[in-house]
Amino acid sequence: MTRTMHLWGIFSVATIITVLSYVILTETDRQETATAKIQAQAVTAATDLYAENCVSCHGASGEGILSTPPLNSDALRMMDEESILKTIARGRYGTTMAAWSVDEGGVLSNSAITQLVTFIYHADWEAVSARVAALGLTPPEPVVVEISPETMTQIQALPDGASLANGLTLYTENCVACHGTAIAPTLNSEDLRSRLTDDDLTRIIREGVAGTLMAGWSNILSETEVTDLVNFIRNYPVLETAGITLPTAPPPIAVEMTPELIAEGGRLFGILCVQCHGVNGYGTQIAPALNAQPFLDDTPDSALAQIIANGVPGTKMPAWGGYLSESDVLAITAYIRSWAPTAPPTVGN
Repeated sequence: MTRTMHLWGIFSVATIITVLSYVILTETDRQETATAKIQAQAVTAATDLYAENCVSCHGASGEGILSTPPLNSDALRMMDEESILKTIARGRYGTTMAAWSVDEGGVLSNSAITQLVTFIYHADWEAVSARVAALGLTPPEPVVVEISPETMTQIQALPDGASLANGLTLYTENCVACHGTAIAPTLNSEDLRSRLTDDDLTRIIREGVAGTLMAGWSNILSETEVTDLVNFIRNYPVLETAGITLPTAPPPIAVEMTPELIAEGGRLFGILCVQCHGVNGYGTQIAPALNAQPFLDDTPDSALAQIIANGVPGTKMPAWGGYLSESDVLAITAYIRSWAPTAPPTVGN
């Protein structure tokens, strides 16, 4: 009996050692599996949050739109979690990045922001793009004004041609959608060239114009790019004399309050504007109400279109002029204007 009990004890100890060894050996794998599962759950939950709140600025594939930086970026994934969390929660001063935390006046809970941080590190951007498309929230393609190779060759052959060619490229990418249409003043103006020095033009591009919808570009364009853009604006006559045909945006389209235009404006508003201005334009803690008699009475269609296209300096309202076509801008304008007959008499936010 004693020998049997002794053997049984040895067997029990051996079993315990074996089990503990197995647990120790597999613990790392189990932890990694559990971590991967938690990450996957957070990414899944945050995908719709991203589609509903972030895609209009950062793109369906995290590629970034206009001056908004990409999120699908190795450089961003190398940042520490705390920095990304604070940026989402508190926003970023001097940019269009709003504060999204409810503690900062935003609309996202702390747990939702934490999920978005995990999402940024681990998102499958192809799957995100597909989900955004399935939700009908894919933003329209940016407006692109093509420059023919022949035009670029002609410009580059001129004195200071490299600078002029770069200035033209910057103009088509950032300016023509507004300044090439009725939305903003033309830059090919003898009056403008006679009134403003190069220093004036540089300051306006860098800082914007107070009291207008001309935003400052100092956080977007480098010193060299600003210089090349000023050089291009100053030398319109030189280009025209050389017989160079410069690209322009499509001609202005009048706002027509058709059901089709209003419906398209509503679709675009739901993708681009509802996150900040709220459902039916009643406002949120992030941005003011648009669906209110005082605002609609005091803001003509031309001003609405300019606000949408150029943004509002000093606020979180971005400039959509190089991103939306003019017909898109006017569709949103028509949709906002369609609220006028039933707009509340006071502003909600």
